Amino acid sequence: MLPEGRQCGTGTGWIIMAYDPSNIFARILRGEAPAHKVHEDEHTIAILDVMPQTEAHTLVLPKYPAEDLFDLPPDYAAALMRTARHVAGGLRRAFAPDGITVMQFNGAAAGQTVFHYHLHLLPRWEGRPLRSHGRDFADPEVLAEQAEKLRQALAAQG
Repeated sequence: MLPEGRQCGTGTGWIIMAYDPSNIFARILRGEAPAHKVHEDEHTIAILDVMPQTEAHTLVLPKYPAEDLFDLPPDYAAALMRTARHVAGGLRRAFAPDGITVMQFNGAAAGQTVFHYHLHLLPRWEGRPLRSHGRDFADPEVLAEQAEKLRQALAAQG
């Protein structure tokens, strides 16, 4: 079911927002834009972020047109967390980070820049700060290598 719109606070009143099917993640889900896909199932996909904050920064997306957490049906939220846990295990196996940060933004004021719900999985290493969010594009060849390494780790993980 496509959410037609929802109310959200603006500080000056209420406005109706509608999911924009032309956003980059919707285009990736339809196969209209390229992505370094590392996982896909019935409800979700996981791709590498092309503007990564850290090595192997991965995004987990629902195959549902939810703008934010408030538009996401519970069954998709559950599927998204299963995928996030699975992919985080692959990141740990492939890249041996000291930790993994899971982030999610709801609304522009919270830092959301693409209005299709998604989780960020950020491998973290002691002493390595995160790069700025959404600033610089990564080298496509490096992303391809990282994606292949992660796909292999996920396949070995089962």
